[in-house]
Amino acid sequence: MGITLIIIAVLVVLAMWLVSIYNNCVKLKNQGEEAYAQIDAHLKQRYDLIPNLVETVKGYAKHEEGTLTAVIEARNKAMSATGVEEKDKADKAFEGTLKSLFALSEAYPDLKANTNFLDLQAQLTNLEKEILQARKYYNGVVKTFNTHIETFPNSLVVGIFGGKFKKMSYVEVAEAERQNVKVQF
Repeated sequence: MGITLIIIAVLVVLAMWLVSIYNNCVKLKNQGEEAYAQIDAHLKQRYDLIPNLVETVKGYAKHEEGTLTAVIEARNKAMSATGVEEKDKADKAFEGTLKSLFALSEAYPDLKANTNFLDLQAQLTNLEKEILQARKYYNGVVKTFNTHIETFPNSLVVGIFGGKFKKMSYVEVAEAERQNVKVQF
């Protein structure tokens, strides 16, 4: 009878341990999905803001149609992308076209002074800061989740559930943004 109680107690403790690891995996996975949804929401705000910005620029830069078309096309590709990796890649391409859009403002002093353009630019700048913070949070959650599922003995428990918990991908900086900025006087 004593050995039976010990075996039952060990099995109960083992079951509680397995449930705890499983529940932590679920919690972290859901936290990662929620964190990416925040990035997605900020990106949607950015995508909604761009047509207004482009229309404002169009009034000043009629002959810059190619740049404006490229911005809208990149926006549409980014909005229709699916999956973390594809969305991240499309968003990086979109960010590149935004730089060319803002470069146009340097060529048109009247545009730089336009209050609508300045307001839209300020909104976009604020959104970029929020996107950066959301990406940092997401990557932090991904790091915690990936560490949790890859460390021993958690990896054994994760293996039992046959791929339900897969390593999550980080949101990374675009290669072009890794280059040093050239400053010339």
